[in-house]
Parts: sequence; structure tokens; C-alpha cells
Amino acid sequence: MALHTDRDTGVKANWKVILMCLGMSLANFQYGYDTATIGGFQAMPGFLKVYGYRDKIAKIGWNISTGPQQLMTSFLNVGTIIGVLLTHLWAKRFGRRQGVWVACVLSWVAAGLQIGTDKLVGLYFGRILIGISNGFFITFANVWVAEVTPAHLRGPVVSFFGIWSSTGSIIGATANNETKDFQTRLAYQIPLATLFTIPLILGALVIFLPESPRWLLVHGRVEEAKRSLTVLRGRSFKNNEELLEEEFVEMQRGIEKELEEVNGSVVKDMFRGTNLRRTLICFGVILSHSSSGLWLIIGYGTFFFQQAGVDKPFVATILKSVLGLAGVLTSIVLNYRIIGRRFSMLFGHAGSALFMLGMGISGSTSDNPTASGKAVLACALMYYFVYNGFSGAVSWPVANELANSRLRVVTIGLGTGINYVFAWLTSFTTPYFINPKELNWGAKVAYIWAASNAITVVFLYFFLPEMRGRSLEEIDELFENRVHRRSFPSYHCVSSERAREQAIKNIQGSTLFVHKRFIRLVL
Repeated sequence: MALHTDRDTGVKANWKVILMCLGMSLANFQYGYDTATIGGFQAMPGFLKVYGYRDKIAKIGWNISTGPQQLMTSFLNVGTIIGVLLTHLWAKRFGRRQGVWVACVLSWVAAGLQIGTDKLVGLYFGRILIGISNGFFITFANVWVAEVTPAHLRGPVVSFFGIWSSTGSIIGATANNETKDFQTRLAYQIPLATLFTIPLILGALVIFLPESPRWLLVHGRVEEAKRSLTVLRGRSFKNNEELLEEEFVEMQRGIEKELEEVNGSVVKDMFRGTNLRRTLICFGVILSHSSSGLWLIIGYGTFFFQQAGVDKPFVATILKSVLGLAGVLTSIVLNYRIIGRRFSMLFGHAGSALFMLGMGISGSTSDNPTASGKAVLACALMYYFVYNGFSGAVSWPVANELANSRLRVVTIGLGTGINYVFAWLTSFTTPYFINPKELNWGAKVAYIWAASNAITVVFLYFFLPEMRGRSLEEIDELFENRVHRRSFPSYHCVSSERAREQAIKNIQGSTLFVHKRFIRLVL
């Protein structure tokens, strides 16, 4: 049983915090836009004239060596690993909002460097910097959204990650399509110039957003935390002071209990007691990004489609991103009231395994390149729809729910870092499989990811509990009491009930104090 329905005030009553979260989630636009553009550059003559070589066999007369192809994509992952590891050190003293500001500055510098340089070393350094900024964006923006959203809206609202990531991919792929025929450096410089826009907007927006009340409570700033929660909830409780006080007390009691259990460094605490279970499941959920084969599609999508025989690879990349956005929007609607996180992730990876298998079969059995290319594209589009909507978007609220407030940044950061180690490995090795000068597997590489998705489904089935509708403090209680995965939906939590009792006492005590003071003034 989740918390009582009085705090389930619906979408209309919470429009203010939803808009705030939509704005903060804009950080993920950079991630989607950047990966879409850099993947398309590898099929642009204007880019290949600077960083590639002439190839009479290639359709466009130019190609790129395996080394630069590996490094410019994988260095993004190296930078992201560095970024997420630095988030722990940053979060010790500074809040989520300041972390997003740092990411905005780094993103500006990285974009300028990639536009201005014509040397591979400059391009590589720019890729590392944009990766560091992505690490800060992914960690701090998504943690902030997860911590400020009401429990009953957390799944759909944190899924804004997928909306902005897919929107960024669409715009990035469209920008590439418009400039792909330019024969000068402007072919890739124009799409890169757009990277200046989002950090400017987001940096200004974050000034007006309150800090996470949970972060403030962890750092002992109780009054600021109360003011922050009041701003975030606005009029969603229709001036019901009791419900606001109840949510605040529940947060406060939960964090106080966490702080009482501190037993050394946060890294050690992640792997002690009941936190060990939470950390391992959280890491598994985050690693599902890499195990899905996503980097084959977003890191090398346009080049991959070109090599697989798709007639219009740039248009195919745009269509792929549109299907990804459609998947996220479908998932948000379904996850609000109809399906749970667990089912969504299982469905997402099961569908991904099926369509990756279809891609592999299509690339293996057809002697007709045109028919094979169409079949590969159809499976790739359906893969991105299913994965992006039902697993990719939902995995972020799930991962944030699995870590407690004190350990959330370091758990998400370390898990993301490990994920990007595997993403780097994927980015680094994929060219060997798909490049015509190497193994030249083409679409047959999808067999690997079909198996990987099947393994992920098995892991999620046995270990991932259903947490939809639970407050973060109730999830703490479930794990502390070592509740079995199957019992999560039906288990009766008492944390919200005790918080409600304490909230009533606090309000009554405050009212009594005001009455006594009034009597003294009158007398």
C-alpha cells in the first residue's frame, strides 16, 4: 500500500512543479543533440575532408579510419565517466543547482573548442569536455527532478529525460540533414553551434528554481528546506497546511534516520547492510542502458544505416529519433496510472531483444541489399520506440528511487560511471564490427545485443521490485525491513502514517502557541 490518496493531487494541481521539472530536464537535450550530431558527422563529406580520407569504394567518396571513429565517440564516454566521478566531490559542498551551472559552462567551452579546431587532438579534448558536462547534467538534473517531484508523479515527470533527449536527437539529426551536403567545415560547425543555446537558457532558468529540500535537509538547513518544499508544492494542497507539514516531516524523519546510520564513508555505506541490495539493483538498472545496445544506434546510427544499405541514412536517423519520442510519450501516459515501472522495463528490454534479433536476421539472410536495408531500418525503428519509451525513460526514476537521499548522488554517479565504462567499450569496439575495412558485420552485430537484452530481462525479473506510487521514504522503509520483491506492492508502510500524526501535533502545537501569545497580548 502506497501513501494515502490525500497527497495524490493530480497533474493540474501540480502544474508549477511539473513546469519546473520540465525546465530542469532540459539538461538532457544536450545529451541527445550531441550524440545525434556526432554520429551523423561520420557520413558527411565536409567533416570527412578534415578528419577522414578519400575512398573510391564508399558511396560518398569519403570514409573515416577506425581509430578516429572510435576515439571521437568513445571520448564522450570517457569524459562522462570523469564527470560522474567528480559529482560526488562536488555534492559534498554544493547543491544540485550549482552542479547544473558548472555543466552549462563546460558545455559552452566544449562546443567552442570543437567548432574552432581542425586537429584531431582538439576534437578529442572537446569530446572529453562535453562528456564531463554531460556527466554533471545527467546526475544533478535528474536527481533534482526525482527529489522534488510528488511520489505519484515521479515516474512520468522523471521521464521528461526521454522527451528532451529524443527532442535533442530529432533536432540534431535534422540539423545534420540540412547541412550534410555542404562541402566545407560549415557542414558540422553549424550543428555544433546550436550547443551554445541550451546551456544559456538552462543557466538562466536554474537561477529561479529552489534547491532540493532533501539535499538541504541532509546538510542541516531545515528552514531553507521547508521554504523550498513550500515553493515546489505551491497550491497543490489547496492551502492544506497539514498535508504540506506531513510531507516535510516524512522527509525530515527519513533523512534523520539515514544520518543516524552513517558508519564511515558514503562509498563504504553503499555496500553495507540493506544498502548493498539497493546499490546492486540500482547499478543493474543503470547498466541496462549499455546492455540494450543503445550505443550502436545513437553513436553510429547514420553510419550504421549507410553501411546496412539504407537509401537515406540521415532521414532514417531523424525518423529513429521521432519514434523514440513517440515511445517516451506513450510510456508517460501508460506509466501514470496503468502500468508499473517493473513491467515497463521488462517490456522494454524484451522488445529490444526481439527487434535486435530481427536486425541480425535481416542482415544475415537477405541477398537483396534494398530489402535487407528496409528490414534493418524497420527493426531499428521499432527497437528505439520500445527501448526509449518503456525502459530508457523509466530507468532514471527507478534508479533514483533505489538510492536513499544521503547516498543518491554518489550511487547514481558511480553507477553512471560504470555504465559509461561499458558504453566506452561499446563505442570503442563497434567500428571493428561494422567498418567495411574491419569485420564488416553490418547488421549482424545486433545478435550480440539481442543476447545482452535477454540477459537483462532475466536480471530485472528476479531482482527489480515495483515501486510506483511510493514516496522515497516509504521505499527506504521497504528496503530497511528487507521486504521481498513480490511483496513490495502490497506491503503496508507506516512512515507516512507516523509523519501524518507528527504533522498534526506540530500544527496543533503551533496553533496553541499562537493562541497563548494572543491572550498575553490582550491581557
